[in-house]
Amino acid sequence: MTTSLEQPLLQAPETPDVTAAVRTVAERAKVASRTLATATRATKDAALRAMADALVEATPQIIEANAVDLERGRVNGTSAGLLDRLELTPERIVGIADALRELAALPDPVGEVVRGSTLPNGLRMRQVRVPMGVVGMIYEARPNVTVDAAGLALKSGNAVILRGGSAAAASNELIVDVLSRALVSQRLPGALVQSIDAYGREGAVALMHARGLVDILVPRGGADLIQTVVRESTVPVVETGVGNVHVYVDETADLAMALPILLNAKTQRVGVCNAAETLLVHRAVADEFLPVAIAMLADEGVTIHGCEETLALAPEEADVVPATDEDWATEYLSLDLAVRVVDDLDEALEHIHRWSSGHTEAIVTQDLAASERFVAEVDSAAVMVNASTRFTDGGQLGLGAEIGISTQKLHARGPMGLAELTTTKWIVHGDGHVRP
Repeated sequence: MTTSLEQPLLQAPETPDVTAAVRTVAERAKVASRTLATATRATKDAALRAMADALVEATPQIIEANAVDLERGRVNGTSAGLLDRLELTPERIVGIADALRELAALPDPVGEVVRGSTLPNGLRMRQVRVPMGVVGMIYEARPNVTVDAAGLALKSGNAVILRGGSAAAASNELIVDVLSRALVSQRLPGALVQSIDAYGREGAVALMHARGLVDILVPRGGADLIQTVVRESTVPVVETGVGNVHVYVDETADLAMALPILLNAKTQRVGVCNAAETLLVHRAVADEFLPVAIAMLADEGVTIHGCEETLALAPEEADVVPATDEDWATEYLSLDLAVRVVDDLDEALEHIHRWSSGHTEAIVTQDLAASERFVAEVDSAAVMVNASTRFTDGGQLGLGAEIGISTQKLHARGPMGLAELTTTKWIVHGDGHVRP
């Protein structure tokens, strides 16, 4: 099962001092968000570029702080996949900074007219995008999320309050300070980016209960964290989901295409929510495909959790173990892959319907009817046809950085970029109109 870096947030009672402290943070964020609501795109973009430059300039200090978090994680027995999520390298810091610059190049969603018209009575009405106000983030061991959330919030006109957890405490403390100073250098309130990590789990609970000050809360991490926030929060929550992600190789698949898709989906980066966790293979191609695929995965260190037919087809040198129902339900975030041979597309769809977390599924096929049926019947936030599941990512889909992958169906679904951090306002102009 997925191992979380954090202890559960539940049963952490609010104390008056912590509640008051978090409310003070939220009040500062609320005031700062009103300032940002009137900022021009040029102002916001200049601030994003200043934040990017400041991160790169502070790379040695960030690496030093991150090393403290990594060592603590190793001592605590954190898995390799989760340590990978936690680690910052100079190259990753450059990539994170570049994501801020990419956000600066994207159109500003604030003020976009969603629809509008002049009514028969002469009233002129528009529905326009406006900021949410204050966005709260509760997440685990992902210091890059600290930067992504700050950048997305700024561009979409929001203040952000971050609770990044103890696993990345040193990294996040320094990053938030760097970003806040960069904002002040651009004559924007430093309170647009704040952390409540210092208040621990009690602070997280207080944030979940700050209804009226925090406009939307986004949890990002393991299943326990997400479900705790969904159950306990009085602030409206956008539910991001774990990634029990499937790749289905159909009977008409181009197997030469399927191999690199599978390898990329599973091994390109294992500790992320859009990495493949289950492979389904049509029985008609299993004899030809699985021995080659398993050998290739074995070369990358992948352990196969297979059905009986999979085990029979696996090369002797491969690391294979019998699969159980727990394997079909597991988001490994590691070099493990559940593999099952299915009779047909019907059985593949039934397996996905039963075990999927609703994140991303992929089909490899040359049959147009099969692909169209797969797209129509799979009830997930993203569906790939002849492409790796690793493309369920805001940057890869041209949305810039993302604040998370929503697996719910209200307000936002899939990668949450700039537009998903706005709401709308109706603006109506009249000339002395009164309702008859």
